Amino acid sequence: MATVIKIDDELESRVEDLARRQQRSTGWILDQALRQYVDREESRAAFQKDALKAWRDYQATGQHVTQAQADAWLARLEDGDDADLPRWHS
Repeated sequence: MATVIKIDDELESRVEDLARRQQRSTGWILDQALRQYVDREESRAAFQKDALKAWRDYQATGQHVTQAQADAWLARLEDGDDADLPRWHS
């Protein structure tokens, strides 16, 4: 699939300079930028969907963990421990 996009002269110049410095084609630079943008936006949409589901689940059940529990669990994960999820409570 071939797609044509119109960019202003200043951005085009920046892309060309970057391509030259990285010894890549402008097409490669644009492809990478677009892939990163699409990946980021898909991740953002998935995060929002998960957050809304979590909020609805909380509203329905009242189950939650405290911030202190979540912080302690995340700290253990960050330290490389294989920590179990904190226990939910209402």
